[in-house]
Amino acid sequence: MSFRLGIFGGTFDPIHLGHLIVAELARCLLRLDRVLFVPARIPPHKGPVATEPEHRFRMTCLATENNPHFAVSDLELRREGPSYTVDTLRTLRAESPEGTDTYLLMGADSARDLETWKDSDILLEEATVVVADRRGDGDIPACVRERATLLSTPLIEISSSDIRRRVRDGRTIRYLVADSVESYIRSEGLYRS
Repeated sequence: MSFRLGIFGGTFDPIHLGHLIVAELARCLLRLDRVLFVPARIPPHKGPVATEPEHRFRMTCLATENNPHFAVSDLELRREGPSYTVDTLRTLRAESPEGTDTYLLMGADSARDLETWKDSDILLEEATVVVADRRGDGDIPACVRERATLLSTPLIEISSSDIRRRVRDGRTIRYLVADSVESYIRSEGLYRS
């Protein structure tokens, strides 16, 4: 039986419980042996990132440390320039044991834009793309929807931008992020300005 590796990339600025719920659901439903979180250094499809990569990496490690099936990679943080998923996927496949099945986890928002990603056709061939589809989203392009696995997930309205706004405004983020992430944000003074 082959090793089943889920790859979950993102800015994770900060990582929140919605990310963890989706990763755990994917792990269980797809029988993944491991879910590897890969924080992006420079996400090519988003604007400037609010927090330094090292903080986002550390928060991701803290958020995932209690799940033995979760791991965090600094692969994209060590690479210069934009974090292209196809490059990350190629590197991880080359480093994985022969016969590893690779699953790329993403939200419906990313799947809607997948055609604009670098070498998106190759990406769709190299890995099973798994789309966390919270609303039965019909906005996913047919060429992506036909080649992806749609994973029905609960509608969890948590966003990193809302968490950053809450911290800046002095409001609670309890139960939106892991306790360890909340403590880290507080101790490092993140998102205050």
